[in-house]
Amino acid sequence: MARVSGPGFRELYTPKLVTILRDHYGAADLRADAVAGLTVAIVALPLSMAIAIASGVTPDRGLYAAIVGGFIVSMLGGSRFQIGGPAGAFIVLVAATVAQHGLDGLLLATFLSGLMLMAIGLLRLGTFVKYIPYPVTVGFTSAIAVVIFVSQVKELLGLRLTGPEPGAILPKLHALGAALPSVSVGACAVALLTIAIIIIVRRFRPHWPAFLVAIVVAALLAAAAGLDVATIGTRFGGIPRSLPAPHLPDLSLDRIVAVLPAALSFALLGSIESLLSAVVADSMTGRRHRSNAELVAQGIANIASALFGGLCVTGTIARTATNVRAGAHGPVAGMLHSLFLLIFLLIAAPLASYIPLAALAAVLAMVCWNMAEKHEFATLLRASRGDAVVLLVTFLLVIFRDLTEGILAGFGLGALLFLHRMAEAVAVEHGGPLLSPADRADREGGGEEGYDAALASDPGIVLCRISGAFFFGAAATVGAALDRIGDQPGAYIVDFSDVPLLDSTAAATIAGLAAKARRQGATLYLTGTRSSVRRVLLAHGVRPPFARFRKSVEAAVASARKGQADAERDGARQRSPSERLRGGSI
Repeated sequence: MARVSGPGFRELYTPKLVTILRDHYGAADLRADAVAGLTVAIVALPLSMAIAIASGVTPDRGLYAAIVGGFIVSMLGGSRFQIGGPAGAFIVLVAATVAQHGLDGLLLATFLSGLMLMAIGLLRLGTFVKYIPYPVTVGFTSAIAVVIFVSQVKELLGLRLTGPEPGAILPKLHALGAALPSVSVGACAVALLTIAIIIIVRRFRPHWPAFLVAIVVAALLAAAAGLDVATIGTRFGGIPRSLPAPHLPDLSLDRIVAVLPAALSFALLGSIESLLSAVVADSMTGRRHRSNAELVAQGIANIASALFGGLCVTGTIARTATNVRAGAHGPVAGMLHSLFLLIFLLIAAPLASYIPLAALAAVLAMVCWNMAEKHEFATLLRASRGDAVVLLVTFLLVIFRDLTEGILAGFGLGALLFLHRMAEAVAVEHGGPLLSPADRADREGGGEEGYDAALASDPGIVLCRISGAFFFGAAATVGAALDRIGDQPGAYIVDFSDVPLLDSTAAATIAGLAAKARRQGATLYLTGTRSSVRRVLLAHGVRPPFARFRKSVEAAVASARKGQADAERDGARQRSPSERLRGGSI
């Protein structure tokens, strides 16, 4: 049989842009992508500024990330429909990095995370991101939604804090509670109006850009009514009308060491978020993304965003889904979305000064509501005790401790839960009749599967079957079961037909059984071993004369009976004539 080789470098890392251009990309495709790109740009415009402000930096930093990073993600990425830019999931990490290391530290961490993402993609580690347990993704996403919402309470209510807003959630809640007497009626009105418009537009005009409509109406009404509310202009002095010149961040060793934990967190979260977004796009379109190419593109995008002073860049699920629903045909839509944002920056930047911060906070509040995954959270709480524990540990640690700590703890618990479940699924059947695989396949209605009575009739032969993935988590249980079978039989037969994989610990357990059989003068037969299973067993010394391999249980039983008959004949020849006469042999 010819061996099927894996995909080559070109197949793994060719951008989807090249793929669609090869597929006779035409004027109709360009028109569809232009409409989709404009639609996504309208959605991304207020979100990019809101995410930047919530992250503790000026709103233009979010636009730089969406323009520069978003363009590169679409141009070089492995997904046809991925939209890159600043994401709400990064707000907590970015805000903490800015508070600890300043803007320069943030740019350096973003730059380093880009290098890490490129390395992850080039080492072909993108496929491993799919092993993040579902309760972990739901837990950290819901927790991030809670943390972001709490961070927006100050702007939603127009509160005036006596000092800087704390980063940790409990001190933050205490500070917000102390500042409640300073609540602004104008800010509350703007926030409520923005939320109401978003809900109404989504209900009655779902194809309209609800966020942008709400922001524009709120800004116009706030200016017309002369409301005393903070705006982008009063807080930040507006936004520049051009992209800054690219420059390298401070690459001194001390600074790199200082921001390295933040860079690792950015790379971890960025890889998870971007590949989840690509999977969402695949599920909506039936296409398949190239995960490692996507990570390389995300890495280059983060490096470029840092050079232009932008935030972290990742795949954004909401904007990607909007891109698909708007009828995009390929990555050109994402590239055009960035160009439309650049045009806004060049032409309409002064208008952003009139946007109330309470309106942007309301936009983020709606984003948090959609991020919270309320239905999935409730379902996992009811699903099983193990999933609920993983979910709650991740959720609470992200809220009260740290996002990276929550993800790692949740992943560790999820891995232990999986191992426990896999170990419980491994079974050792013995002492009953063993059916052959063909008989078991023909049996209808399930029921217990055991040994064929004709094969199990010999008391000198012990038969058992191991079923399930035989690995270190189940080795102790299987070893104890094997130790209990038989009372010094002439032969052990262990059927591996239902063992898909076996690790070193399991092989050592079988080696122990082989040594035990040899001490008892018995023979160990292993049947139904796959090539991968047999390879591990042979590597651990489970080989003749300690053990013998047979294709089937029937063949092993025949060999065992023949061996016993040969042993009896040899013993009879060695006995004296008087002993043979007493034994009835003469």
